[in-house]
Amino acid sequence: MHPIWLVMVAALVANGAARAEHPVRLFDVPKGAHPHDVAPGPPGIIWYTAQWQGALGIIDIRSGAVRQVKLGEKSSPHGVIQGPDGAAWITDGGLNAIVRVDPKTDAVKAWPLPEGSGYTNLNTPAFDRKGRIWFTGQTGIYGRLDPATGKMDVWPAPKGRGPYGIAATPDGQIWYVSLAGSFLAKVDMETGATTVIEPPEAGVGPRRVWSDSKGRLWVSEWNSGHLSRYTPATGHWQRWKMPGEKPRAYAVYVDDKDIAWVTEWAGNVTIAFDTKAETIIGTYPGSAAKAEVRQILGRPGEVYLPESGLDKVMLVETGKPAR
Repeated sequence: MHPIWLVMVAALVANGAARAEHPVRLFDVPKGAHPHDVAPGPPGIIWYTAQWQGALGIIDIRSGAVRQVKLGEKSSPHGVIQGPDGAAWITDGGLNAIVRVDPKTDAVKAWPLPEGSGYTNLNTPAFDRKGRIWFTGQTGIYGRLDPATGKMDVWPAPKGRGPYGIAATPDGQIWYVSLAGSFLAKVDMETGATTVIEPPEAGVGPRRVWSDSKGRLWVSEWNSGHLSRYTPATGHWQRWKMPGEKPRAYAVYVDDKDIAWVTEWAGNVTIAFDTKAETIIGTYPGSAAKAEVRQILGRPGEVYLPESGLDKVMLVETGKPAR
């Protein structure tokens, strides 16, 4: 069993004092696991990708117990999400495959990318409403797997290298961003064709994307340090610079209350941004220096922050007020 700490954190941001609104718990994972992405599993469970140990990590929130399921020789998992079947679905750059882990049996099944795809540096997955899983690869591809048939399609991305974060809007539309290509993209759900949406400034480096409840896309701009919002209905962009002298916005996740959570790497802090009031309402520092929170995800009442640099996973209990 691994220990759990209750940590109360408070910090200052550039535009005034903004205290953490919710209590935080911290979970140790195996040393050297390098937890990259996180996702909600079955009730009471947090999944994470142990990128340096080729495994899916499983945290029991109640007991604090942590275990890992090996994914295969040469595995190097990046993204993980819960599929409509309740299983963990993983983009595995080492295996160059989409991997499924059964939450009841721990059985592992892999769908390798087609021959000739080469090394794709698989990144992040998202499901559409037809149960198909879409994914990105930083070498310059994006693709789609239909688990029901096993059919997999892979397309070259516009501008080559860079496809990174990917997400679905409430209506099931798939969008992705390109870090190196510096654009937001809408996917034709049947043909797979990409429509490129250019950001308001060149070279901002969109890294992750997430939808709010209204289908607006929130984007973390790595190069510029902005949190930006794109409204598909109007084609309008709006941007907010994150605190700090040279901020780096790594990841973004919009929770059930339409709070955007943003990883700000330079300041070693995760920022809670109220998308309705358009203001920062809380800051959550890493549990130590160089926490390196690479991705954010959660479920109602919970937000997960994988501290890849410290081999820890932070749980922000958004359903509880800070004491």
